[in-house]
Amino acid sequence: MPSPLRIAFAGTPDFAAEHLRALLDSHHEVVCVYTQPDRPAGRGRRLTPSPVKALALEYDLPVHQPERLKTPDTHAPLIEADIDVLVVVAYGLILPRAVLDIARMGAINVHASLLPRWRGAAPIQRAIEAGDRDTGVTIMAMDEGLDTGDMLLTTRTPIDDTTTAATLHDQLAQQGAVALIEALGRLSDHQLPAIPQPEEGVTYAAKMSKAEAQLDFTQSATTLSQRVRAFNPFPVAWTTLSDETLRIWGAEARAARGAELKAAPGQLLEAEPDALCVACGEGVLRITSAQLPGGKALSAQELLNSRRDRFAPGTRLGVKQ
Repeated sequence: MPSPLRIAFAGTPDFAAEHLRALLDSHHEVVCVYTQPDRPAGRGRRLTPSPVKALALEYDLPVHQPERLKTPDTHAPLIEADIDVLVVVAYGLILPRAVLDIARMGAINVHASLLPRWRGAAPIQRAIEAGDRDTGVTIMAMDEGLDTGDMLLTTRTPIDDTTTAATLHDQLAQQGAVALIEALGRLSDHQLPAIPQPEEGVTYAAKMSKAEAQLDFTQSATTLSQRVRAFNPFPVAWTTLSDETLRIWGAEARAARGAELKAAPGQLLEAEPDALCVACGEGVLRITSAQLPGGKALSAQELLNSRRDRFAPGTRLGVKQ
């Protein structure tokens, strides 16, 4: 078995917590944890610890939550911990060179894409939105750039027409945790060569916004179905139904047939037993799950059974009536 490493961990959301749990279950020693400060959450806006902090406290690990990592006092716990490796997963703060140089064997990052594609904040969602047919996890050596470090290990997973950001998140969290333990073992044995990222194929995964989740039915049904899956579970695709917001949780694309070819974008067509059908710039979007204000997400069949009058053929989505 490779020699155990002394590790400091930096991360914040659930994705990062899965990797911290894998480290805690391994033979390596996690000696301290960095995570972002507690943030307001829920209807009461109460200060809530990050998933990484909650897990770290279960194991009585020292937790540090600086707003930034620019001053020597924020670096001191890492220096005092005498670490071999700093592991960073979705931390959300920029690490200066002074921090990257603290660990004897450097800092490594788990990134949820096949670099150099989808550097940045939302690689899982952007891969689905773009219609990529596969993605994966890259373990990389960190430098001062935005996900520009040398690649140490990569794994792949397919994306199909049912993949949502939620399901892909969970798949990559599990896959990344396994890859992280493998990479640390090979790093401990000095058998983890670093490969520079290629200069071609660089794309950036900008942070998601609620505004961009509004669907434009002049686009193709394929594009819209990808956006619906990419925005599930956040920020959730939406449109308007008269003066109400209709949140769309599940959708599929199909070809338009017959008279559907002449329907205006956004027009509701004859419903299918399990879908609300909407004309698009190209093709038809089959909405399989949606949510009206004040209610919960329902299947299209449930919506039709309870509110069929709201979804009459000819009604236009995305247009005030």
